[in-house]
Amino acid sequence: MRRALFAATAFLSLAPTGQTALAADDTPEAPYVDDRSSADAVIRSLYSAINRHEFARAWGYFGDTKPAKDFDSFVKGYDGTDKVEVETGSVSDEGAAGSIFYNVPVAIRATDKTGGEKIFAGCYTLRQVNAQIQAAPPFDPIHIEKGALKPSTADFEEALPSSCGDGPPPPKKDAALEQARKAFLATYGGQCDKNLLANAPDVFSIKYKDKDAAASAPERETRLFHFSCSAAAYNENSIYYIGDDVSGVRQLQFTEPEMDIRYVNNDSEGKVESMHVIGFQTTGWATNSDYDQDAHTITTFNKWRGVGDASSSGTYLFRNGDFSLVQYDVDASYDGEENPQTVVDYNTAP
Repeated sequence: MRRALFAATAFLSLAPTGQTALAADDTPEAPYVDDRSSADAVIRSLYSAINRHEFARAWGYFGDTKPAKDFDSFVKGYDGTDKVEVETGSVSDEGAAGSIFYNVPVAIRATDKTGGEKIFAGCYTLRQVNAQIQAAPPFDPIHIEKGALKPSTADFEEALPSSCGDGPPPPKKDAALEQARKAFLATYGGQCDKNLLANAPDVFSIKYKDKDAAASAPERETRLFHFSCSAAAYNENSIYYIGDDVSGVRQLQFTEPEMDIRYVNNDSEGKVESMHVIGFQTTGWATNSDYDQDAHTITTFNKWRGVGDASSSGTYLFRNGDFSLVQYDVDASYDGEENPQTVVDYNTAP
């Protein structure tokens, strides 16, 4: 289920009487949100307007059926509430005679000026009239048709309805996957091959216990997302994201040694004279990579030329919620043979 949390002052006039209402004095200014691109975006826009005391804007998100007998009554309905948190669930829709009707599950936690809290839950119905059949102004955008919120005895985190109407609940959306996908496209959308951008990532679940966890402690889970980005003649580059319930979703960074490589007679095609690690650096790119689900390792293999006789490769082991470098090999000789040397070895680290 898609669950979007939006801290705002709620539209409580859809709830039963006796509820708290909005304080007349200004609360800390909420973000300005005016978005009609989706049904849940309209709901968040409504709450943004009310939280900012922009009641004319809030009134405008409703269609012909208004939430109060007149605008003054609508405004007066918000005297007294301090703040409201609003959570929206997965939106369902159905078409009918040139329109699409959307149902949005909603849960609200209203806090009054004395600190008292009330929970309300229910559904909003919104309508979007097909723009192609609207031949003359005024244009009718997506708008709220009705809403019904009732008091709930559940905790706020559990009050959100799983669906609206009589149909089955909509399929749950993978919030971590969506976050990783958005981050990948925002950062690398202009750098990756277009034919690869549309591909779904490989997704892995890693179950583990922290090294200091008690034997009775439950397992934790880290998600691993592998996005293919570009493919050249002999190297393929990928981007990885990991996510958990503590740190959220973040891009995985790979530690690599910085090498000082000297060749006899300064001829890079000749014999290697010396090779030393002089530092470390990180990169978000993984070349010719693979994740081993049994060993919990990501391996990389960067060919310095097509035949692969000169290369660098790393092994990254998952430990305690993250991947760390445990081995790095370098083959610096362009001699037609694969003879890498291990320059970093942390395999015995705890």
